[in-house]
Amino acid sequence: MQENPSITAAEIARLAGVGRAAVSNWRKRHADFPAPVGGTATSAEFDLRQVEQWLHGQGKLPELSTVDRLWHHLARTPDAAPAVLAAAGARLLARHRGETPPPTDARLGEHVASVDALADELGPQVAFDELWQRFSAPGPGGRTTVTPDGLADLMVALVDAGGGTVLDPAAGTGATLRAAARAGCTAAHGQEIDADAARLAGLWLALHGVAGEVRPGDSLRADAYAGRTVDAVVCHPPFGVSTWGHDELGYDPRWEYGTPPRTEPELAWVQHALTHLRPGGYAVLLMPPAAASRRAGRRIRAELLRRGALRAVVALPAGAAAPHGVPLHLWVLRRPAPDAPAPARTLLVDAGAGELTELAPRVSAVWRSFAVAPEADVAQAGFARAVPVIELLDEETDLTPARRQAAVEAASTGEHLVRTRDRLAALVKELPALIPPATAAPATEAGLTVSVAELARTGALEIIGPIRATAADEGEPADVGPLVLTVTDVLAGTEASARDAGRLGQEIGLAPGDVVVPMIARQLTARVVARAGALLGRNLYLLRPNPAALDPWFLAGQLRTSANEKQASSLSGTLRLDIRRAQVRRVSLEEQRTQGEAFRRLDAFEWAVRQVAVLGEELIQLTADGLARGSLLPDTDHS
Repeated sequence: MQENPSITAAEIARLAGVGRAAVSNWRKRHADFPAPVGGTATSAEFDLRQVEQWLHGQGKLPELSTVDRLWHHLARTPDAAPAVLAAAGARLLARHRGETPPPTDARLGEHVASVDALADELGPQVAFDELWQRFSAPGPGGRTTVTPDGLADLMVALVDAGGGTVLDPAAGTGATLRAAARAGCTAAHGQEIDADAARLAGLWLALHGVAGEVRPGDSLRADAYAGRTVDAVVCHPPFGVSTWGHDELGYDPRWEYGTPPRTEPELAWVQHALTHLRPGGYAVLLMPPAAASRRAGRRIRAELLRRGALRAVVALPAGAAAPHGVPLHLWVLRRPAPDAPAPARTLLVDAGAGELTELAPRVSAVWRSFAVAPEADVAQAGFARAVPVIELLDEETDLTPARRQAAVEAASTGEHLVRTRDRLAALVKELPALIPPATAAPATEAGLTVSVAELARTGALEIIGPIRATAADEGEPADVGPLVLTVTDVLAGTEASARDAGRLGQEIGLAPGDVVVPMIARQLTARVVARAGALLGRNLYLLRPNPAALDPWFLAGQLRTSANEKQASSLSGTLRLDIRRAQVRRVSLEEQRTQGEAFRRLDAFEWAVRQVAVLGEELIQLTADGLARGSLLPDTDHS
């Protein structure tokens, strides 16, 4: 670790919550701005401590929590971040166990005292979790190839890992193993070629009391678990690696279903996973979509089908995981029991349209139904179909789900189209009345603002949450218990939709006038709670305004500005927000209420516009499908 960590101009902008141009202006206008200490003329680097001192002196440094400040120092060199976090984790683990900390790792340098102070403040486990969250976020110091938690949870749900042993042979930093722990696995094992990542994943398991370990090494070339079987395998293997060991592994006993061609490394991972399953055990692998149709892998796909090893292929929406522009697949495999007849059907699910958070419960439900009755006919038009294996064993053995789905019933198209068209027309008619009236104000200097943290200190509002995930908080979706407002509900602007069966770490009831903000989202979103009765879900901030000091609609409107989006987060893409940094204008309560009403109308207008977009897309698709099939006829009399 560098003794004097440096920072680029782009990172200064993120640290201060401003644009890159502002940093350039500071360098030109302020003679005391720190001089570069390295880098190049076009990409200069500055001493982090000098920059922090300058920003603080200028009043331009947002309030940072203890953990944020420590992470800024630990992650100055992104490539070294895993090793540095592992060094901090080893020290925190020793403290968690009441042991003498290991000798100071040189990579921690002078920050050992800060790590110890954070452990004293939060406890070793929570301290590691807080650092881990910043490490897992995209952006400088974070990793961009981590399997998202929502996808990892879906993969674990498909193999029903609760109560069993789990293996991930390409564990990375342990996203799927953490999901297995949340689901209640009895032991979690992994192997990872990146030694620092393997160490990190193992530290997380140890700090959370999960039995198991993560060993370093190349699973295909040097299997650390040779001869061991588990109840479930969950894996996000590397895609498209040409140097995976094809030449030296040509006669490997794992290739029961055929020797993988050099261009099909993913099929090597498939067979590696099957080798480690007990008879009847399940595996789920994240796969590139081309693996379902490439001609080079046709014979292995056919053999997997004939012997009943490949039980389902699920097409995911684009963006479910990196590479985000590619709609990836999940392959669900089962180790055939000896002498058991091969199933006659394989489930193909096309969940490529929509958001993964919304589609995951439906995918899980259709898979569970098929797993219980594998010979039953599953036919959900346009979504899922249990396809006879004999139908798939053609010249191509193409397993792409979209190419095997039944079409939507033509008879219902006309009625559905009329209903959709009428709803769209009525909503469009209402839009002009929903637009909030506003006029341009005279040009004046920006008014005074105050941070959300300061509002909390003065009693103008209370900050509650966010509730974090716990090991007991990730079972199957409940259908009983009180309603829970989720991040998805807030982003969609809908009422609470989930249920709690006693798995929430805290039960925090929502009240009218509460303002909720997701901790992680693609953009900063704030919603005002309209009715009581639901509980606060995970990963949501709850801001409870004092009605004598703060109007809730005014607060929500102030929070969601583009300026606050920059102020509350130093990241791009998916934002990890610290709402305490957001700024709110200082105005009288009377003016707050006037502006709050405008924000309330703007919120209603936004919801209506979203509904128009959804109905418009639906109407376009229904019309196109109906005209193409001949179930709809063009109206030649209408001009």
